[in-house]
Formats: sequence, structure tokens, C-alpha cells
Amino acid sequence: MLKTRLFTPGPVPVPDRVRLAMAQPIIHHRAADFIPVFQECRVGLQRIFQTEAPVLIFAASGTGAMDAAVSNLLSPGDHALVVRGGKFGERWAEICEAYGVRVTCLDVEWGQGADPAEVEKALAAQPDIKAVYVQASETSTAACHPVREIAEIVRADGDRLMVVDAITAVGVYDLPMDDWGLDVVVSGSQKAFMMPPGLAFMGLSERAQRFMETASAPHYYFDLAKELKNLPTDQTSWTPAVSLLLGLREALTMILDEVGLEATWARTEALAHATRESMRAIGLDLLAPDSPSPACTAVMVPDGVEGPKLRAHLRDRLGYTLADGQGKLKGRIFRLAHLGYFDRFDTIGCIAAIEMALAATGYVHEVGLGARTATELLRD
Repeated sequence: MLKTRLFTPGPVPVPDRVRLAMAQPIIHHRAADFIPVFQECRVGLQRIFQTEAPVLIFAASGTGAMDAAVSNLLSPGDHALVVRGGKFGERWAEICEAYGVRVTCLDVEWGQGADPAEVEKALAAQPDIKAVYVQASETSTAACHPVREIAEIVRADGDRLMVVDAITAVGVYDLPMDDWGLDVVVSGSQKAFMMPPGLAFMGLSERAQRFMETASAPHYYFDLAKELKNLPTDQTSWTPAVSLLLGLREALTMILDEVGLEATWARTEALAHATRESMRAIGLDLLAPDSPSPACTAVMVPDGVEGPKLRAHLRDRLGYTLADGQGKLKGRIFRLAHLGYFDRFDTIGCIAAIEMALAATGYVHEVGLGARTATELLRD
């Protein structure tokens, strides 16, 4: 018998309580009994996003919210700056280009965080830039960008939007939307929210809502003005994913009212730190050693080991599913998650499995040293 364990940075494991909540009988989304479900989800999301601004909910993946953050805010011919330091930074640029937005890319080495001074230079050189698009946590490289510092620069000079893909940041670490002056923050259900894929979230500042008034890029399903118009009646423009919202309400209760948001951040960081130190202890290199994201850890596949064989051994022989690299990192790294429904025993077990798989695929090291390192760090 082999138990299977999912350790990808999205989708993540879903708690039994959340799955049972989603198994409740379907209710009609225009009926009175749907309203408290939607209200509780909206208010809970505002608490996690740390904002007084509305947080919109879409039946979509996180990319849907990214799409809406371009098509509703800019017009063809407008100029945007994209911080491009991984696969999802590339996605911001691709979405902008799809809507006819002129894109200047600030390229960052994959695995590094952006230099705010370079953002400042780019904005000074091109004063017509209307929006800056950046990842808070670049999932493909397990690196963080300094969102707070970048936002201060964006705010200091000109009437520009600060748009943040926080799909693996919201609920993972402290990212206060209002206090940091972030205009748009997007996230998704299959990450820190411990949910299946299918819901996208977007916090939308007053400044962003003003930009909507003059934006002329085409859109239909992702129409933010329609969604905002429906909020006072606790309705969505289109049929919502009712079962997922029932699960979201349960997940928000667990995160906010039982565990606590700050305790959730602290647990995630502790798991990430223990993982990084355990990988170093057995001689492995990290892709993002200087600006690591607490959401996941990206580990370089050591010389002499084939990445696909390592992950296949983990999956088929040990029951652990880890994520591959993306784009130019495919086969060169493996990524394991810390965000969402993981505890210290999950993490220690995964590290032990990684050591066993490394030994089986040709990497010579003291098997068990990594797990012992993590155990010592997570004892308390």
C-alpha cells in the first residue's frame, strides 16, 4: 500500500472539512440562502487581503483575474512596465500584449528578486507608463519581489497603477494591500486558501476603479464594472461556483477564526525555512537563496541526477508528487510547497522522501541528515 501526497505549490491538499462543505446540497445562487455565504466569503477575503476595498470573486483560475487586471484597466496603446523574472512574469507581458498594451519588460534573473532602483530608472525614463505589473511571489522560481519598495516608487511619481500577482502570496505572508498602496491584488483558490482550483480573487482600489472609467480594451466575462455594481446585493454577474464558495467559507473560518492569519504566516515560514536548511545540509543548491518565497522552495537537481527520474521515483515509489521547473528550468529544479494545508510532519516526511529518492537516483549523501535538520528546526 502506498499513500499519495501532493506537494505541488498549487493545487495543494484540501482539508476534509472543506471537501465536506463542498459536498453540501447545491443552493441556487439567486436565492436568499446564498447571500450569507457570499457575504461571509467577501468579508473574509477582505481580512486576508488586508483591505477595505472590494475583493471580487470569479469562477476562473488566477490567470482569469490577471486577464481582468489588464483588460479592465488599460486601453490598446497604453504603456505598462512588467517585472519579468519567471514564467508568471512572462504571463503578465503576454496578457498585456494580447490586449494591445505596449510593454516594457524589466528582466530579472530567474531566482532573483527585482531591484527597486531599476524600476525607478525605468519609470523615470518612460514617464508615460500607466501601470506596473509584478509578482509578489514568482511561483516558477520560488523567489519574492520587493513589492512594498516597488509600490513606494510607483506611488511617488505620477498617477500609475501598482498591480500585483499575489497568487502564492496572499495568505502566505504579510502583504497588506491598503497599507502598501497596492491598487490591484489577485489570487486564486488552489493556493493558501486550501481549495481546489476554480476561484479567482481580485482586490480593487479606488484608484484602480478610476482607471476603469477610461479603459477601452475589450472584455465581456471579466467585467469589473458589472461585478462592482452587483456587490451591494451580494450577487455576481454570472453563475458563481456555488460549491466552491461553500468550501471557501469553511476554509476562511479555519484560517481566520481558528488558526489565525499571523499564525498561518508563521507556520508557512517555519516550514519553508526548515526545508531550505535541510536541502543545504545535504549539499543541494537553492534557485532563490537570496530572496526566497515562503510559498515553495525550488531546489536545483544535483549533477549526475536526472530531474524527471527523481520526480518519477518520488511519485511512483514513494507517493510524493512534487512540481517540475517551468520554461527554461524544466528538468533542472524540483519544487515543493509550504503554503496551505501542510504541517511540520508533512514537511519532514517529504524531506525524508526526497533524500531516499536522491539516493536511489545516484546522489551520494548522508541519508537522513536533511530530515534530522528539519526535525530539529521544527521541534517547537
